[in-house]
Amino acid sequence: MSILGFIKGELLEIIEWTDDSRDTLSFRYPDDDKEIKNGAQLIVRESQQVQFVAAGQYADLFGPGKHTLKTENIPVLSTILGWKYGFNSPFKCDVYFLNTRLFTGNKWGTSNPVMMRDADFGVVRLRAFGTYDFRIVDAPKFLREVAGTDQNFRLDEFADTMRSRIVSVFTEALATANVPALDVASRYGELGDALLPIINPAMTGKYGIEITAFVLENVSVPPEVEKAIDARSSMGVVGNLNDYVKFQMGHAMGQGGEAGAAAAVPAQMAVGFGIAQEMMRSMQSGQTQAPAGATPPPVPGAANALEVLTPEQAAAALGVSVEDVMASIASGELKARKIGSATRIAKAALEEFLRG
Repeated sequence: MSILGFIKGELLEIIEWTDDSRDTLSFRYPDDDKEIKNGAQLIVRESQQVQFVAAGQYADLFGPGKHTLKTENIPVLSTILGWKYGFNSPFKCDVYFLNTRLFTGNKWGTSNPVMMRDADFGVVRLRAFGTYDFRIVDAPKFLREVAGTDQNFRLDEFADTMRSRIVSVFTEALATANVPALDVASRYGELGDALLPIINPAMTGKYGIEITAFVLENVSVPPEVEKAIDARSSMGVVGNLNDYVKFQMGHAMGQGGEAGAAAAVPAQMAVGFGIAQEMMRSMQSGQTQAPAGATPPPVPGAANALEVLTPEQAAAALGVSVEDVMASIASGELKARKIGSATRIAKAALEEFLRG
């Protein structure tokens, strides 16, 4: 081989890259210690960009097309290499091909629950996962912040690198949007579209990528919050409480036996409450209908019996067991006072309990 042929074999005259993998984001062209010939041809295909890096500095960026590498076409690189006067000689630099096509169906998810403030539940923990589509829009920033100097940066490496970062951006966007937890769990599609304008500036500004679609496939809350949501739904389904009690009574009568008796307890309590309320109304009306000027005969302790009841008296008036009355007191539904070892219930408190 002649000296001229040897020198020519040590120079790169055509630089191009065909991607057959479909999952490569950036590829550093293997120069094998060869120098790039001044005037070499650079071929950049559709959905590709080429970034030159010399002496650790990002130089010229090329889009799709066929480019001749001359000092006139690589002004930044010429400045870095000191070609102030059109010095035409072979040169060495790193050449990175970037795949700018749309990468779809990438998964994201929270490995641990994220905390957020909620108008309905206060502070609540949420788990979420879904998919997103993205493309590279800022080659230098993507190489600097994500791919680095990796010779063949693939999609699986990107997923590992970006998963926690995307979750962090999602958490910040969710907090900024102030979306209630109940809406997060019921409006996945709308929420994903609403979060895009909040997520994209951070992703582009920090990592040089654009999120074109952000999809929430599932959002879950802790079990205790799920119970609260179920309780709220049940209250809405029950609707009119009187109709519900009537239905329970009829259903219990149809069952019969111990199961029927157990199912009829709520209905029996409701009926007892109604009877007691009618008795109190009758007592009040009897007092108001007494003849003017008439003085009722004094009954020792009668005034106190009308104003204060023992649990046994309240149970008798309601037609339920003492245990049911004490259970209502313990749950806070029926207000009572503990005096020593005795429990007393004000008539006003019982009336308030019966009203609702």
